[in-house]
Amino acid sequence: MARRTLGEGKNVLRFMTGLARGMALTGGLVLVVLVILTCVSVVGRGLSTLGHSDFLQGMSQSLADLILATGTGPVNGDFEIVEAGIAFTIFSFLPICQLFGAHATVDVFTSFLSRRTNAFIITFWEIVFTGIVLLITWRLFYGLEDKFGNGETSLLLQFPIWWAYLAAFIAALVAAIVAVYCAVGRVMELTTDQRWLPRSEGAAH
Repeated sequence: MARRTLGEGKNVLRFMTGLARGMALTGGLVLVVLVILTCVSVVGRGLSTLGHSDFLQGMSQSLADLILATGTGPVNGDFEIVEAGIAFTIFSFLPICQLFGAHATVDVFTSFLSRRTNAFIITFWEIVFTGIVLLITWRLFYGLEDKFGNGETSLLLQFPIWWAYLAAFIAALVAAIVAVYCAVGRVMELTTDQRWLPRSEGAAH
C-alpha cells in the first residue's frame, strides 16, 4: 500500500510539473510576442516622429516623404495588447515558481533558526500564498462574468475585455491548482519528514 501511495504521489508530481512547465512555456511564448510587438511599435513610432521632424524635412524632404509614405507608426492598440498579455504571462509563471520554490525570499531573520522551524515558516507562507491565489482566481472569475455580461470592449481594437479576463483566469486557475498541491505537499513534508515537492530551482530557503 505504501509503495502504491508513493507511486501515485510521483505521478501527481509529474503531472503538476508538466502542467507548470507547460504554462511557463506558453507564458514565455506570449511574452516573446509582446516584446517583438513592443519593439515594432517603438521603431514605428520613432520613424514616424523622425519623418515629421523639422530636422529631417529640412535636410532631405524626399527622405522624409519616403518614410511617411510607408505608413510607419506605432502598432494600433499596442498598449491594449500588452496590458492583456502581461496579465496572462504573470499568472503563467506563478505555477513553476511555486512548485520549485523559485520565488525571491529574504532569510536574513530566519537563517539562524533550525531547519524544522524554517520548514514550519515555509509551510505557513505556502498556505497563505495559496489562499491569496485562490482569492485572486475567484475575483478574476467574477470579473470574467461581469465583463462577459456587459459586453465591454477595448478602446482602440474593440476586442471584448472578457477575452483578457478569460486568459488570465485560465492561467490563475492553473496557478491555484499547483498552489494547493504545494501547500498540501509542504504540510506532508512537515508531518512525515519525506520529500513531496521537487527541490528548489530558485532562491534558497
